[in-house]
Amino acid sequence: MVVTAPGADPATDVFLALETSTSLGSVALARGHELLGEVLLGVRLRHSEALLPALASLLERVDLTMNDIGGVVVGAGPGSFTGVRIAAAMAKGLVHAARLPLRAYSSLAALAAGAATHDRPVCALFDARRDEVYAACYRFPGYQRMETVLEPAARVIDDLLREVSSLAPLFAGDGALRHADRIRAAGGTVAPPLLATPRASALLWLARLDPAAGLVGNPATWEPEYVRPPGVERRASP
Repeated sequence: MVVTAPGADPATDVFLALETSTSLGSVALARGHELLGEVLLGVRLRHSEALLPALASLLERVDLTMNDIGGVVVGAGPGSFTGVRIAAAMAKGLVHAARLPLRAYSSLAALAAGAATHDRPVCALFDARRDEVYAACYRFPGYQRMETVLEPAARVIDDLLREVSSLAPLFAGDGALRHADRIRAAGGTVAPPLLATPRASALLWLARLDPAAGLVGNPATWEPEYVRPPGVERRASP
């Protein structure tokens, strides 16, 4: 069953976004194109303990309640299994309780959106330990739409660099920072650390950019994109 809220539109209504796929999580609220606020969850905080208080604090600061929310957007992973699961569970609980629409976008897409430069491809990389990364590549022509150049998957870094060598992409994320020497040796460009984390505010932008792509038909049965089996963690759990 599709869960909907009449008139809920990311272009005009208030939407909430949750992103906890990496050690630095975030919660954001926007009304259409206006970002109302964003709270970052520190790397030393457990997302399971910090997410709900951060949301409550953000709502209070912008003088809103959950009754004002028209929809929820969540980072769908990959990343830390525990982190991805925390945001997914909270998002599903919120939309079930308030009968709101749920949208989910790859956390790699959120990272790429935050580092997007006109129409140059961005390859978003999360560190997956050893010589592997969770990787996906996107393009945002004229900042008017999102094109998936390479679907999210776990890849060996050297194999990935050969695969995307003709694209001349910008590489972003903690995986790009970890393998920066290899990327530069292959002629690639690495985005600075300030662009290395997917943000909840980027999810809100994706929801406005392509609202249909992220719409979840049945939130009750939806599951995140873990890419690897849940038992395989890329790092310590948030």
